[in-house]
Amino acid sequence: MKAYLVFCTALVFFASHAAYADGDPKRGARIYGACAACHSLEPNLHLTGPSLDGLWGKKAASVTDFVRYSSALKEQGFQWDETSLNAWLTDPKAFVPGTYMTFRGIKDGKVRSDLIAFLKIAMIPGGAKTVVAQGLIDAETARGQAPEPLAAAPPEQQVTGLRFCHETFFVATADGKQRPFWEMNLRLKIDSSANGPKVGKPVLVHGGMQGDRASVVFSNLDEIGSLVEKKC
Repeated sequence: MKAYLVFCTALVFFASHAAYADGDPKRGARIYGACAACHSLEPNLHLTGPSLDGLWGKKAASVTDFVRYSSALKEQGFQWDETSLNAWLTDPKAFVPGTYMTFRGIKDGKVRSDLIAFLKIAMIPGGAKTVVAQGLIDAETARGQAPEPLAAAPPEQQVTGLRFCHETFFVATADGKQRPFWEMNLRLKIDSSANGPKVGKPVLVHGGMQGDRASVVFSNLDEIGSLVEKKC
């Protein structure tokens, strides 16, 4: 009986690893497009989630300069490999209760094995260059949905003044124009990364289908208080 159990355990182990081995990275690359909404493959480029560069074989929640991990994930001790990724991609909240991950999971085992086959290449150090060179994804997908660099914004986006009066923000720009925004339609944001605006040079970024919403992006937190004027 003991020998039978050992045999069955080994059979399950090898069957599961065979499933991973059968994964197609080309198909997985197409599936990865959904992951690019929150992750980048470029080194040190963190978005909603951390960069996936070099994470294969590393302990979960171990990227030192990414501070948005959940306590639940930080308490885990597993490493990112075929087995842990399969469980994570099946149902993140079941695998790590309390995770911040909003992804519902992939129920189709074949789809998971394809994605894991791609990630096994993409998550090695320098994986972004590898998957782009192999033609699996383009450089834009590898970068993820990272904001466009703001330092060289055109005059119509360069904010020269920001005034608040009666539920309204008045945004003056370097093209000599001033635009009013309802207070609920203008967001004040910070981009302290290398892609952010120059110090003291906030940038207006339009959004919304009607063109009535926008964000003013500052280079650091202190600028918001010093550059916003309350005046009617």
